[in-house]
Order: sequence, then structure tokens, then C-alpha cells
Amino acid sequence: MKNPFVIGFGLGLVALAIAVAAVFYTQRGAHIEVTGKFLKVRTAPLDEHSSVAVIDFRVTNPADYPFVVRDITVVLEDGSGKQSDGMTISASDAERLFAGVPLLGQKYNPALTLRDKIPPHATTDRMVAVRFEMPDTDLDKRKSLLIRIDEVDGASSEISGK
Repeated sequence: MKNPFVIGFGLGLVALAIAVAAVFYTQRGAHIEVTGKFLKVRTAPLDEHSSVAVIDFRVTNPADYPFVVRDITVVLEDGSGKQSDGMTISASDAERLFAGVPLLGQKYNPALTLRDKIPPHATTDRMVAVRFEMPDTDLDKRKSLLIRIDEVDGASSEISGK
């Protein structure tokens, strides 16, 4: 004859596991974070001591809620591992940048700006232009670029590429 305590304990563990799995399943879209990848990076010199990088990227919001941009930061890592923050260029200044620096080519995507909303379960192509206080030759020797996008409610996401 089987022990009723063992059978009851086993059934209780199974019920608890089902309840925990149900909670995780219902909360799967509540995590606010965007993912993405670089599509194209273009660089150009501004003067002998500074240059600009224009990063076209694809961003996806897998959450059930819109992602509202609070801040955008671009960090460059050079070959020696040193990191440098860039100065993000506003959307209106980016328009003038493309007009004034023909080496960058044409503008393909709208700029990601503050208070931009990325709808739930949406994928969109955006760009960010950023100025670095280094010559264009040093910018081209970079190890990686990292776009950090902060959300108004405190979430932070990172997209990296070369």
C-alpha cells in the first residue's frame, strides 16, 4: 500500500509548479526592453580633431507596452579597450549634417529622438548621429560601438555592433 502523504505531497508539488509556470507565462510581455542590430555605420571627418558617426539600426520592442525613449547614449570602444562617450546630435541638426557633409550620403531612416515611442511588438528602422572628439582615422579603427537607450520608467537597453 502506498503512503498517502507521499502522494499528497507529490500532487501539491505538481500544482505549485503549474501555478508558478502560469504566473511566468502571463508575465512574459511585461519586461520592457528593446533589442536590435546595426544595419550600417557611416563615418566622416568634421575637422582635424573631431568626426561624426551615423548609425542606422533596426530596433524591436517585444513587450506588451510601448517603449518611450528617455535618453540615448553612444559609446565607442577603441582597439585598446578605452571607452569614449559621443555627443548625440539632434534630429534637426542631423538634417543639416547630411546637407553639409556629402560624404555621409543620404539619410535612410528617421532619427531616434527623446520621447519617441516604439509600439509594442513592433520593429522599426532608426538612425542616430553622434560626434566624437577624435580624428576620423581613429574612429574607423574602433573595436565596437554601443547604443544605450533608456526608457522613461527606468529600463535600459543596449545595441552593439562594429
